[in-house]
Amino acid sequence: MDEMDTSSSTGSVSEKNGSEGEEISVTPKGDGPEPMVGSPPLFTPIPSTSAMMLAAEAAQIQAQALQSEQNSDVWMSPKRDAMEGVPTDLSALEGQLPGTPSEHFVDRVTQSTEWFDEFKEEEQTWFVRMLLSRMHHHQHGSINSYLKPILQRDFITLLPRRGLDHVAETILSYLDAKSLCAAGLVCRSWLRVISDGMLWKKLIERKVHTDSLWRGLAERRGWIATLFKPKPGENHPNHSFYRRLYPSIIKDIDAIENNWRCGKHNLQRINCRSENSKGVYCLQYDDQKIVSGLRDNTIKMWDRNSLACLRVLTGHTGSVLCLQYDERVIISGSSDSTVRVWDVATGEHITTLIHHCEAVLHLSFRFYNGMMVTCSKDRSIAVWDMVSPNEINLRRVLVGHRAAVNVVDFDEKYIVSASGDRTIKVWNTSSCEFVRTLNGHKRGIACLQYQNHLVVSGSSDNTIRLWDIENGACLRVLEGHEELVRCIRFDSKRIVSGAYDGKIKVWDLQAALNLRSPSGTLCIRTLVEHSGRVFRLQFDEFQIVSSSHDDTILIWDFLNDNNKSSPSRTYTYVSNF
Repeated sequence: MDEMDTSSSTGSVSEKNGSEGEEISVTPKGDGPEPMVGSPPLFTPIPSTSAMMLAAEAAQIQAQALQSEQNSDVWMSPKRDAMEGVPTDLSALEGQLPGTPSEHFVDRVTQSTEWFDEFKEEEQTWFVRMLLSRMHHHQHGSINSYLKPILQRDFITLLPRRGLDHVAETILSYLDAKSLCAAGLVCRSWLRVISDGMLWKKLIERKVHTDSLWRGLAERRGWIATLFKPKPGENHPNHSFYRRLYPSIIKDIDAIENNWRCGKHNLQRINCRSENSKGVYCLQYDDQKIVSGLRDNTIKMWDRNSLACLRVLTGHTGSVLCLQYDERVIISGSSDSTVRVWDVATGEHITTLIHHCEAVLHLSFRFYNGMMVTCSKDRSIAVWDMVSPNEINLRRVLVGHRAAVNVVDFDEKYIVSASGDRTIKVWNTSSCEFVRTLNGHKRGIACLQYQNHLVVSGSSDNTIRLWDIENGACLRVLEGHEELVRCIRFDSKRIVSGAYDGKIKVWDLQAALNLRSPSGTLCIRTLVEHSGRVFRLQFDEFQIVSSSHDDTILIWDFLNDNNKSSPSRTYTYVSNF
């Protein structure tokens, strides 16, 4: 203990151990570097002998406890993990010093190390800081290079060794595909975590949960059966299957995007064969069926796979101008001024709503929030409360347009209506109070869609306009159609429009919202197959379904493109008598 106390006295260590102790002397040289700002004091008062003996005894007890803790199997001791793989004997000095260290130097280093190990942790830190304050800047650089690899920890490798595999898997599960691929190349331990945790499978499942394109592909290609929880008695493939599956999905997605850009599609045609007047005014579809409203006063339901006519609903005494369905009902509006409700499963008529005094031009409903909005040639908008399919009650009539109201759409915040009077009007959904008018079209407005603060409208001035519903500003004008724009739909990527010129145009929505994009680059593709006016269309990531005055329904399939060499079409004709 006397030797350790001497090292902290005000005298030089060399006075006790001889002149060869200059390299470990704690007495600052006159020409040495100044201590760093904020470094610990170089000299401290010497405590009493009894105090030093008590402190030494306490330090010895603490050192024994620390040694016992290090020998036990504890979770991630910072000191032990930090020094894992770091040499602690004097062999590490070979090649680091000019020449061979003297025996006296080796003895001093050994003795100093023994003293250092007996210090408390805070004393060790203080002592090292004091030594650093006496070193030159280039020496600090050498020490920094030495410390960097010691301070780095491969926690992905360490966690499984402590039985915390799930923590490592959770950390890596936040990576995207590119980063996950790179992580698998780091080392075998990382690859084992990715493989055992089935992280490629989880990444695909996350994409399917959050992206409708991935969900649709999973269902259409059939690999959704290999995701999520397996059925009783079934086992899912191993990790390598999902590692190979991911790039094949990306290849499919790229092919779909390329088909949209190049107009490559597989075309199916339903010829409705209306008996009297021809034309399909409205439609809606899902994976099992297409429901269409015809000019001959009927509603026809078609099988989505065979394209055969499943059922004909009759009852309207005028053309069926609009319809919408959900899992329970079909609701249709007609030029006979009525709104009819039908059972979607059986096709039976449930009830008839009589309010408008002229043709019902459009309707929109959400049974989940109990609301329906209809509009009419009589210039009014009717808001309905939907209690059940049998009980639909008129809540409010909105008046303000000066011509026929051709289309309505709504969400929880706004009702949006467009009219032949060239205006779009915005109403508060809950109070039904008028909010603002959007002005800009030069002729009557035939169609619109409203979603997420964006309104897209088509007009008989042959243009499409994009609006910000919150401030009423017109964001963009799209020009290209040669006649009235009759129908329009959009999603997060595209706008698809149909017009009386018989053409369907696909537009880049994101480019349209970017004012720097040249107008000539906004139309991606023009599709020409209808021989008459395009009345209605809907689309998703894989297809467009459109109807026309030519009495046909066309299905433009951009997923199953059979002709890979050119943008020509493959036709399927179905005639129904």
